[in-house]
Amino acid sequence: HRLLDEMARLVDAGTIRSTAAEHFGIINAANLKRAHALLEFGKARGKIVLEGFTG
Repeated sequence: HRLLDEMARLVDAGTIRSTAAEHFGIINAANLKRAHALLEFGKARGKIVLEGFTG
C-alpha cells in the first residue's frame, strides 16, 4: 500500500510519467491497423494503448 501511495504521489508531482505514447481508444479493426502501422514502420515510441479487450 505504501508503494502505491508513493507512486501516485510521484506521478501527481510530475516526477515520473507513463510511457504510453499513443492511445487509440477502443480495440477494433481500424485502430489495430493504425497501431500495427506504427510498429511496422518503426514509428512507435513508448507504449501503444488499445482499450476494451476482455479476452
